[in-house]
Parts: sequence; C-alpha cells; structure tokens
Amino acid sequence: MKRHPSPQPAPEPAPESACEPAPEPRRTRCRIPAFHPVPVGPRRDGWVPERQAAFIGYLAETRSVLAAARAVGMGRESAYRLRKRPGAAGFAAAWDAALGRLHSPVNLASAKSTGLDAGYRAEHGLIQIVMGRGRYAGRYWKRDMNALLQHLARLDRVGRRPSASATRLHGVKLGGASTPGGPLDRDAAAPIC
Repeated sequence: MKRHPSPQPAPEPAPESACEPAPEPRRTRCRIPAFHPVPVGPRRDGWVPERQAAFIGYLAETRSVLAAARAVGMGRESAYRLRKRPGAAGFAAAWDAALGRLHSPVNLASAKSTGLDAGYRAEHGLIQIVMGRGRYAGRYWKRDMNALLQHLARLDRVGRRPSASATRLHGVKLGGASTPGGPLDRDAAAPIC
C-alpha cells in the first residue's frame, strides 16, 4: 500500500502592516488607431485637429468624455456633435478604442468609409495618439501616402479627359482634330502670299 504525504497546513498570512501593497492590476494596453481629423471651420477656439487629438488622448487616459472635454477646454455636448459630423468615422473609431469598446474597423484608404475626399486626407494626414503608462503622452502626424496617390491618380484622370469648356474654347474635338476657323486652324489664320 502506498502512503501519500499528509497535506501541509496553509501558511498564516502576515499582518497587514508587514505586507507590501498588492500591485495594481495591469490595465490592458489599448491601441488607439490613427485617424483623420474631422473637417471643421477655421476657428481657433473650435475643434482644431490638435484639440481633437488631445481629446482622444485624454479620453483614453480618463475614460470620461466630460473630463476629456474639460481638459481640452471644450464641452461634452460639442464633443458628441463632432463625433456625429460627416467625415468623423475615423474619429469615432478612435473614440471607441480609447474607451475600450469594440468598434468596427475603418478603412482609412477609402473615401466611402471615412467620408473624406482623398485631397483632404492627403493634405491633413493621419493623427496617431501616443500613450505612455496609461497617460496621454502626445501625438504625431503621419502622412497619408495612400490618399496622396489616390488624389494624384484622380487628377491624372481628370487631366487626360478634355472638358466641354476646353472643347468650346480651343475648338478641339474629342478625336483631336480641330474645327475649321478655330484657334488651332493655322491655315485659316495665315495670310496667303
């Protein structure tokens, strides 16, 4: 017959004064996605892109819309209005990520999902929030090269296609031949010697 060792009694807990404080539970690291700033009017006291970035950073730090809005000198109601504006899909996704909510991913390369034109996205770039030890540490801008290439491709397509006004102005037909008497008809304008 095998003998099993008897169970050992659990050690007595030390008095509270002798214990070190229990370490705080680690917060899960939330990654805030980069976002395009919401298009707003040119007011210095409004939701300029710097203020939008700081709001998302303080929102991730405090997890309170009211506290984050106060930290950037804005109101809670105006923050909710900014979130509902056209072109705020990336801002709303960053807001949800800052609060730890699940959010549907936003395709930042698509004008359909962001609601923003490629020219705007290329000009204003992406804002990336930097967090350090659960605190808002800053932000940096990233160029949106994908939007720049989309915008250039669009301009290239527009440049190749003759517009109706150019056809009337220069007398150029879509086939490339000029109309008689138009500015490109040199025989009509040259004197005969």
